[in-house]
Amino acid sequence: MDYTKLGSTGLDISRLCLGCMTYGTPSRGNHAWTLDEEASRPILRRAVEAGINFFDTANVYSDGTSEEIVGRALKEYTRRDEVVIATKVHGRMRPGANGAGLSRKAIMTEIDASLARLGTDYVDLYQIHRFDHEVPIEETLEALHDVVKAGKARYIGASSMYAWQFATMLHASEANGWTRFVTMQDYLNLLYREEEREMLPLCAAEGIGVIPWSPLARGRLTRNWDDTTERSQTDEFGSTLYAHTADADRKVVEAVATIAAERGVPRAQVALAWVLAKPEVSAPIIGASKNTHLDDAIAALELGLTEGEIARMEAPYVPHAIVGFS
Repeated sequence: MDYTKLGSTGLDISRLCLGCMTYGTPSRGNHAWTLDEEASRPILRRAVEAGINFFDTANVYSDGTSEEIVGRALKEYTRRDEVVIATKVHGRMRPGANGAGLSRKAIMTEIDASLARLGTDYVDLYQIHRFDHEVPIEETLEALHDVVKAGKARYIGASSMYAWQFATMLHASEANGWTRFVTMQDYLNLLYREEEREMLPLCAAEGIGVIPWSPLARGRLTRNWDDTTERSQTDEFGSTLYAHTADADRKVVEAVATIAAERGVPRAQVALAWVLAKPEVSAPIIGASKNTHLDDAIAALELGLTEGEIARMEAPYVPHAIVGFS
């Protein structure tokens, strides 16, 4: 396993972050395709054994059961000070006026609930799970600052939003002496490269670690265009990400397949190697429902793509509508 600093912080992370949306009780929340605890634990153990020390989950994943499963597994398979645990706040966790969002009340309630489910006194990275248009950013930022000062989080991060929104929040933190975001978890892969226009340059300029979600485009880059999976057929959010530019996207998928065949490696390795080659990226967030998914991700670390191969995969791309912000 390779390791790097998370953005401009001193925190050492594996070059792969294991995304834990896959692990949760299928009957809880909105992800019927998730693996239950018995099926999840061997993959989490394999990740630890492979040297992955960075794990990302969220309070909303499977109605909190992802945090519970991940917390119990990591407590058994490793030591707390050897892993970097990240979770998120924003989505709805219960009915009522304050059951979601980034108000001070919601943040203070949800950090304690996440810590209880994870079975830990602190998280290493506490992230806002999208921008909240209904709450003043100063309220959110000061609450996050207080979470850090209370010792409940070591660092804070943000996720998919417009670059101007992120820049505004960074400025407000600096102006008020509050804890600054150190990461941006955005949507980036060969089928969606809109973040290259403004967000990636902003993160590079500000020393922000980029930890992209869905680097394999929910598996679309790893299989034939017309193939489907149980997840692709039931993933309501995922279906909103690929509503347009189907012809161009198909050509990108075909280019990945061609280069993978030439290299004699699975497509997943090629598609992930493209993300890893981005100098702004600290660690892509990979999903794994099988140990072979982990094996491909680890192998991608050693698969150096040539400039020509990168150009061939990027050539069919056309501008996409902005998605993933909600």
